[in-house]
Amino acid sequence: MTGLQPTPVLTTARLILRAPVAADWPHWLAFAQSDRAAFILDGNTDPSFAWRVLGHAVGHWVLRGYGMFVIALRGEDRPLGMAGPWFPEGWPEREIGWTIWTAEAEGKGYALEATTAARDFAFGTLGWDTAVSYVNADNARSIALARRLGATLDRDAAAPDFDESCLVFRHPAPARSERSLP
Repeated sequence: MTGLQPTPVLTTARLILRAPVAADWPHWLAFAQSDRAAFILDGNTDPSFAWRVLGHAVGHWVLRGYGMFVIALRGEDRPLGMAGPWFPEGWPEREIGWTIWTAEAEGKGYALEATTAARDFAFGTLGWDTAVSYVNADNARSIALARRLGATLDRDAAAPDFDESCLVFRHPAPARSERSLP
């Protein structure tokens, strides 16, 4: 039987990356009902829709054995956002995704730090040899982060069919000797 536990916990110099838990719901809902979620939820601020989206993130862990990690500062448990490997049914390729949920968490390098750790997990622990990030063409902050991560625009890659304004950024894969394959 597959379940949410146990799930890995990643640590960086400043952050803990863990699987989502029930206590994340009010923080996720606040994000989902804010302008910050415009590129993620297309402006749908209905709490029942937000609930289903968070459930999708939790279910991804159960169905795939990995998923989006909730980002928190070390020593705290208040969620700042999510970052991690993502591959829902129907997605053209495996993705490394991210969101920062509050303006207070912006501009501190948390997204870069967390997404780097999550990408290292995908390439190392999961054994991925390639990954993309799907970014809305109007999302300047995420485009800038994709570039800081070393990802390059891949105009030949397919995007999810529901988003006509999606850009696909291809992440550089580490050298095979740098990965710890299972």
